[in-house]
Amino acid sequence: MKTGSAEQEWREDCAPRRVLELFSTKWTSMVLHTLAVRHHGAARSNALHRSLPAISRKMLVQTLREMESAGMVLRTEHATVPPSVDYTLTPLGVQLVEPIELIYDWARRNAGALDALQPRATSRRR
Repeated sequence: MKTGSAEQEWREDCAPRRVLELFSTKWTSMVLHTLAVRHHGAARSNALHRSLPAISRKMLVQTLREMESAGMVLRTEHATVPPSVDYTLTPLGVQLVEPIELIYDWARRNAGALDALQPRATSRRR
């Protein structure tokens, strides 16, 4: 889409809206970032959970299921005792890491301005 494109091109299922839907939960980008940067593209679920201490196990599982359904990660179950599960970035997931890292880099460079923003009423940031 070009800037200033006709309104009919911004239909509900257009590509920009679909990509934003991939990131409808706040954890999706963080899980992608963590898998890519801290775990080199693959991690067991427990290791991933330890790398994201603020996320509940329930939210992590829900986020990973949504990411698997969207084709961002591949889930592999191992028949071990106790059972273990690996999550690996798919080619699509690897491609999505690049724009996420650009946004994260921008946020780091503009941390002061972001800190000065008033938190939303629903924000945990104080």
